[in-house]
Amino acid sequence: MARRLGPADAAMAAGGLLDVLGVAAVVLDDHGRVTLWSPPAEALFGYTCEEALGREAAQLLVEDGRRAQVQEDFARVMAGEGTWAGAFPVRHKDGRTMLVEFRNTRLQAASGTWYALGIASPRETVRRVERDLALAARIVDQAPVGLAVLDEDLHYVLVNPALERINGVPAADHLGRTPHEVLPHLDVAAIEHRMRQVLATGRPVLEEFTVGHMPHDDRTHAWTSSFYRLEDQARRVMGLAVSVIDVTESYEQSLVAARARRRLSLIADASIRVGTTLDLPTTARELAEVTVPEVADIAAVDLLDAALPGTTTRADDGPARFRAMAIRAVHPTPATEAADPIGQVTRYHPQRLVTQAAVGGRPVLVPRVTPADLARIARDDDAARLLAEAGVHSYLAVPLIARGQVLGALDLKRTRTPAPFDQDDVLLASELAARAAVAIDNARWYQHQRQATLALQRHLLPPQHAPDPPGLTIAHRYQPAGAADETGGDWFDTIPVADDRTLLVVGDVMGSGINAAATMGQLRTTTRALARLTADPADLLTHLDATTRDLGDAMATCLIARYDPATGHCRLACAGHPPPVLVRPGHTPRPVRLDPGPPLGVGGLPFPTRDLTLRTGDELVLYTDGLVEVRDQDIDQRLQTLTDLLAGPRRPLEDTCDLLLTALRRPDTQDDVALLIARAVP
Repeated sequence: MARRLGPADAAMAAGGLLDVLGVAAVVLDDHGRVTLWSPPAEALFGYTCEEALGREAAQLLVEDGRRAQVQEDFARVMAGEGTWAGAFPVRHKDGRTMLVEFRNTRLQAASGTWYALGIASPRETVRRVERDLALAARIVDQAPVGLAVLDEDLHYVLVNPALERINGVPAADHLGRTPHEVLPHLDVAAIEHRMRQVLATGRPVLEEFTVGHMPHDDRTHAWTSSFYRLEDQARRVMGLAVSVIDVTESYEQSLVAARARRRLSLIADASIRVGTTLDLPTTARELAEVTVPEVADIAAVDLLDAALPGTTTRADDGPARFRAMAIRAVHPTPATEAADPIGQVTRYHPQRLVTQAAVGGRPVLVPRVTPADLARIARDDDAARLLAEAGVHSYLAVPLIARGQVLGALDLKRTRTPAPFDQDDVLLASELAARAAVAIDNARWYQHQRQATLALQRHLLPPQHAPDPPGLTIAHRYQPAGAADETGGDWFDTIPVADDRTLLVVGDVMGSGINAAATMGQLRTTTRALARLTADPADLLTHLDATTRDLGDAMATCLIARYDPATGHCRLACAGHPPPVLVRPGHTPRPVRLDPGPPLGVGGLPFPTRDLTLRTGDELVLYTDGLVEVRDQDIDQRLQTLTDLLAGPRRPLEDTCDLLLTALRRPDTQDDVALLIARAVP
């Protein structure tokens, strides 16, 4: 533990600048004879006290040629005409000559006698110390680094110009004061604590990083500070040396670089997280989630109703109509209550900033929101009040533009994040919006395609409420795939033929989308036309196989059952299709054993038939593979589940259709399904 040295300690302690200089003291009487000779004089000149005392100093130390000048100078000093100082060549006892710095003055004793005091030091040593001091002073004064010396009580005793500029305080206002008194606007309590630790332990603190604000500007400054304990040659603690480097520019550059890295990471993250599905609400929600909290505290996605699938609104139909698609907040806030309800279509006033961004196709930035701005951000006065309550202080609206068309806008607000939106945020939000807009546009067009495909599919299928054929009660369902691009090729049909007989047909065109739906329509129409020529299932499949080959790369599976209500006879033929299930009262439901035959479009192979008799109450369940095939379960296990469901209590056929679809279908299924159930009745 360091402590102050008392007078006794100081008297006994060795070291100090005079010891570095090796100062020798010599006293001469008024005749120039040595009367006092110090030990440093013995070390400097080589003569012992016994050899020097009583002798004339000029004869002892000065060469013959210089002696007269020395005696003249001595006489002038003794006459009271001032002091004598300078470098002078002196003869050492060993005969060599050396330059010595002298300072001479006269002294008067109590008796009235005059004496001369001379102090001397080697010229080389004096010059070296002078150079060191001059260099140190120049470095301290001109160094770009802030330098200071503090005493043991942490009062400034030296401050260089660089530290004046860094602290924004003149050097005179530092001296005698502590860092806390000079810099009250900074939190220096911890810094002073570490200074005292350095004074106590001697272990320096190097390049400690500090960030703070100075009173002369609003800029955030950064510094690195180092603290060193100062000791003299006797290792007595003299105080503390402080060096301060202003690293504000490099700190700001590091912030810019870190911000750029974060933005690049966010854009890369958005490329992965936004557009994972072809569902519009999901894509809008993903965009809102990726911008919070990295860009904004609150994000909302609004789409122009005219750009959405199935809308009847035109782009020029009065004030812009928007549909709120998603909202995300980093924390619970009244601002979410001020947002437009999700899914609701609303006409936005032309003065609203989000409307201006969407209609104008350019970002709208309000760095610092005023009460007047809130009126243009919110949908009404109540919403503006909620935004004010939430503390919205900065606002940014960015249009969602894909392939040259404005689809909507990304609405961003800041409440807790203190920094306002700036041009960098505009660029980042615009980049995110551009990437998301492409995903939204893809989802939009897929929905257009899905709706067109579904419309075509339903148009090509039989009417929903067609009358039952003779001897049968019919129930049927068509359910599209969960994915937007998987709808297409499944169909069913009931075709009346001669003698009150009925053809039950299910089929599945391989592939998906509008092409599969069109192919399905061609095959269904061809089947109905061929049924006028032949009602035999095998013959029909043979002709359909040829038709399918004529369509090019098309391929399909198909099952045809011909039922005669007069005899109950039922003939079946299959082209690569899953077998139907026979449900007979009092018996376990079972798949009908069929030779499946080749799919339609293969060509050149026969289609075997199977005959069975349907009794009153028997049910024949025809379906496409989308009902039973999934990726993570074996087909036999799925067929067993199907028959187990059919083995339950007897129910209306419509309820049976609903049961099978509910139990066997999954929301994310990749295939559509056609289901046809026929029950034999009297």
